[in-house]
Amino acid sequence: MVIQVNGKSSELPEHVTSVADLLTYYQLQKKTVIVELNEQLIDKDSHPTTSLNEGDRVELVHFVGGG
Repeated sequence: MVIQVNGKSSELPEHVTSVADLLTYYQLQKKTVIVELNEQLIDKDSHPTTSLNEGDRVELVHFVGGG
């Protein structure tokens, strides 16, 4: 499946079918990431049940702490 991730085309393996799978694929933790799917924010509790489809547009914003 091909989707847009942060404005770039990305071909995903077959096992990546949900927002939670996508975060795992990119090695991101849900507690430090905000996910927007097709211009709608996705609640963290909905990540496992939110399916990805061909042509979806995903924006991933992750926070990094520092001092």
